[in-house]
Amino acid sequence: MALTESTMVKLGSSAPDFNLPDTNGNKVSLNDFKSETLVVIFTCNHCPYAKAVEDRLITLGNDYKGKTDFVLISSNDVENYPEDSPAKMAEKHKSKGYQFPYLFDETQEVAKAYSAVCTPDIFLYNKERKLEYRGRLDDNWQQPQNVTREELRMAIEAVLSGNEIDFKQIPSMGCNIKWK
Repeated sequence: MALTESTMVKLGSSAPDFNLPDTNGNKVSLNDFKSETLVVIFTCNHCPYAKAVEDRLITLGNDYKGKTDFVLISSNDVENYPEDSPAKMAEKHKSKGYQFPYLFDETQEVAKAYSAVCTPDIFLYNKERKLEYRGRLDDNWQQPQNVTREELRMAIEAVLSGNEIDFKQIPSMGCNIKWK
């Protein structure tokens, strides 16, 4: 597990298209998301950083249901990390009660297109699917009770209100994506 920070893709970049299977085997593409904003999160089942923020992401997704779409994408090499396999993803999707899709990027091409490098790697896009925010969820990944700044929530609120994000965007950090 190598600690990796997100690459901080250029703001204003367009969301790369994708067409990936969800945990039921149905294909999901970028065009399937119709809300004002879209949060794309590269994650996985086994990473302690991803697991630490998982419940907060679920809460956030539920809080913005109907206004902001959320999608999780796992791009890890499942041969060497079987806990991240589609079957295990389906188990996690069900046990956690995700209200949003969890997609499998078997070829890792989608992660590369997004310049995703860690889990979680978080991207917020506006209605035109231009990048508005990339960075961390909040200011305390390990201790949710000590969070003082919910930066992704702040970014979503700003974009939904038509305002600029007026705070420094700090990279997300986590395990590196397990490349083949």
